Amino acid sequence: MDIITNFLTVLFNLSNAMAPYILFGLLFAGILHTFVPQSIIKNHLGKNSLWSVIKATLFGIPLPVCSCGVIPLAAGMKKSGASNGAILSFLISTPITGADSILATYGIFGWVFTLYRVVTSMIISIVVGVLANFYGQNMQDFTQEEEEISSCKSKQKDSKIKSTLIYAFGTLLKDIASPLLVGLIFGALITIIIPKNLSDILLTYSWLSYIIAIVIAVPMYVCATASLPIAAGLILAGVSPGAAFVFLSAGPATNTVTIGVVKKMLGSRMLAIYLGAIIVGSILFGLGLDKLFAGVDVKEFIHMNEEAGVFTWFSTIVLWAFILYYIIKASFFTKKKCSGGSCCSS
Repeated sequence: MDIITNFLTVLFNLSNAMAPYILFGLLFAGILHTFVPQSIIKNHLGKNSLWSVIKATLFGIPLPVCSCGVIPLAAGMKKSGASNGAILSFLISTPITGADSILATYGIFGWVFTLYRVVTSMIISIVVGVLANFYGQNMQDFTQEEEEISSCKSKQKDSKIKSTLIYAFGTLLKDIASPLLVGLIFGALITIIIPKNLSDILLTYSWLSYIIAIVIAVPMYVCATASLPIAAGLILAGVSPGAAFVFLSAGPATNTVTIGVVKKMLGSRMLAIYLGAIIVGSILFGLGLDKLFAGVDVKEFIHMNEEAGVFTWFSTIVLWAFILYYIIKASFFTKKKCSGGSCCSS
C-alpha cells in the first residue's frame, strides 16, 4: 500500500511539474499554427540541409520552454512540414538552454560554464540534426491529413481563437495523449527507483559516475533551470564537474515523455539518433569540462523549491482530463475519417 501511495504522490507531483508547461506549449503551438503560415516553416526548416538544422537550433536556444513544453511545438513543426533533422535539433537545443536557464547558469557557475553549456548544446543539436537528415527515413506524418482537415474547416470560417484552441487541444494533444500517459507513468516509476543518496553513489563509483549520471538523467524529468541546483549540489558534494555536467546536459534534453513522443512522431531510427547523440555528446563534453575546470571549485549554490499552487493543480486536472478523454475515445469509439477529402471528422 505504501508503494502505491508513494507512486500516486510522485505521479501527482510529476504532473504538477509538467502540466503547465505542456499546456503552454500546446497553446503556443496553436498560435504559431494559426498566425504563422506553414509555408514559412516549410521554406526555412523543411529541407534536409545543414542550414535548416542551424536555424532550428538558433530558434530553440532563447525559448524558455522545457523538455515537456517543447513536445507540442515539435509536433506542430512536424505537421507544418519541418524536416526530421530540424525537429530533433529544436527538441534538444530548446530545453537545455533558454533565456531563464542561461541567466540562472551564469548566476550559479559564472560565464565560462554558461558559455560552455550553450555552445555544447548547440553542437549536440546540430550533430543530431545532421545525422537525422543523413541517416533518417521520413515517416508518413500527419501533414497530409492535417491539410485535408484544415481545408475542410476553412469552410466553417472559424475564428482565429477557436482555430488556435481546436488545433492545440484537439489535433495536437490527441496525437500525443498516449505517449504522454505512458511517459508520465514510467517517469513516476523511475523517480521512485532513483536513490536519494545520489551524490554518495557517484562519489563511491567515481569511475562510473558519467554512466550513472546518464542512466539517471535520460529518463528523468528535470527542467533546465531546476537541474542547476542539483548539479551544483553534486559538485559541492565532491562529484566531478564533468559528471554533474552530464546530468545537467542529458537531464533537461530528454525524459520518458519526450522519448515516447519522439518514437511515435519520428520512428525508432530517429529516436536512436536522438538518444545516442545526447548520451555520447554529454559524456564527451563532460570529460572536456573536467579538463577545463581542473582544480576549480564551484562555491555558489541556489536552492529552488517551488510549491504547487492553484494554477498548477488546475493545469494538472485539465491535462489529465484531456489525456483520459482521448485514450478512452480511442479505445471505445471508432474514429471517423475523411473519405476522399470531401468530409471532415467531427
